[in-house]
Amino acid sequence: MRVGPILVVLLWVGATPASAQVVGDAERGAKVFRKCAACHQVGEGAKNRVGPHLNGVFGRKAGALEAFRYSDHMQRASADGLVWTYDTLDAFLENPKSMVSATRMSFAGLRKEQERADLLAYLRQFSDNPRDIPESEPTLRAAGPDLDPSVLALKGDPDYGEYLSSECTTCHQVDGSNQGIPSITNWPPENFVVAMHAYKQQLRPHPVMQMMAGRLSDEEIAALAAYFASLE
Repeated sequence: MRVGPILVVLLWVGATPASAQVVGDAERGAKVFRKCAACHQVGEGAKNRVGPHLNGVFGRKAGALEAFRYSDHMQRASADGLVWTYDTLDAFLENPKSMVSATRMSFAGLRKEQERADLLAYLRQFSDNPRDIPESEPTLRAAGPDLDPSVLALKGDPDYGEYLSSECTTCHQVDGSNQGIPSITNWPPENFVVAMHAYKQQLRPHPVMQMMAGRLSDEEIAALAAYFASLE
């Protein structure tokens, strides 16, 4: 998802009187799926290609198809407990990096909410008992912007970020190495901000990261992003 050139993450802020229902249309979704078909198959006889097949994706744990070789980051998301529901699929389709930081999927995302709703309506047809999937129902969405562009435009202070980073570096390696936990060194700041707000809004399922991100202000997240981006 993007505001201008900047990545944003879908933030669920609850229904308000201004909210509106977005109802997906499977027939339109079949046309939207053409954007996915170079890498994914769905329907009878679907096989894994560059990406995994999408039969039964609703309710499936991320990275769960045994016959497909997933990226390390997708496997970590799976270990954290990410499950593909309407909400998590919707967030992933809008900006894949909001859910999986370094996904191999070379797809910028679908910015239009209606397109995502149509695509998900189409994919639901290939899940078991689609009428019984709670996430298949239209949901109420906030009418305002997903994330105020001013939050993403914040210029973080790397020195302040270094001061704040001690809790991060108890797990993440400053030298950028991956030792059982993903590196966050040299991340583009906007990707860092996207990921932290995804944890803060509990789209990403890791409970420790949800707690840590929930304690941080927008300015503190921006400062941490600037610090980790600056490391050599």
